[in-house]
Amino acid sequence: MDKKIQSALISVFYKDGLENIVTELDRLGITIYSTGGTQSFIEKLGIKVVPVEDLTTYPSILGGRVKTLHPSVFGGILGKRDDDTHLAEMKQYNIPEIDLVIVDLYPFEETVANTSEEKAIIEKIDIGGPSMIRGAAKNFRDVVVIAAKKDYAALENLLKTQNGNTTIEQRKAFAAKAFEAAHAAHVTQAA
Repeated sequence: MDKKIQSALISVFYKDGLENIVTELDRLGITIYSTGGTQSFIEKLGIKVVPVEDLTTYPSILGGRVKTLHPSVFGGILGKRDDDTHLAEMKQYNIPEIDLVIVDLYPFEETVANTSEEKAIIEKIDIGGPSMIRGAAKNFRDVVVIAAKKDYAALENLLKTQNGNTTIEQRKAFAAKAFEAAHAAHVTQAA
């Protein structure tokens, strides 16, 4: 069951290694949605990007705590492409299909190691990132999820050699890695 990536949501803390990915996405004509600093990074590369707030019709609010936590984002990630009810609801509410999610997590461990300031530590507890990762991994039948920059090379190769097409095996493998990353973050933040 092959799927072609037609849209991507990218929201990462660490931008290194991202340039080649977004260049390939642009070459393939894939719509890119993004937020904040990632959006600025992509725009500086001269690559067209759609702000997530265009999907949500809300700006980033509460000091950046709420950017992606919205049905337009999560519906696009979680909507099953082989379910007529899901597709009808997505159409009814103008929810785009999101085929690729590239999200990493705030540097919680680094923050804890470098400060004991409670306010700084609390702000590095990521909510949207793990939720998007888990949602995309849950819907691996339709969505590719990349949750760590160590997987950028594999994604870049896939984009170059398969022109954005992915197999169910590839999506499932990326999902397994993403669940591991989200679980590890949850354990670290809970400790």
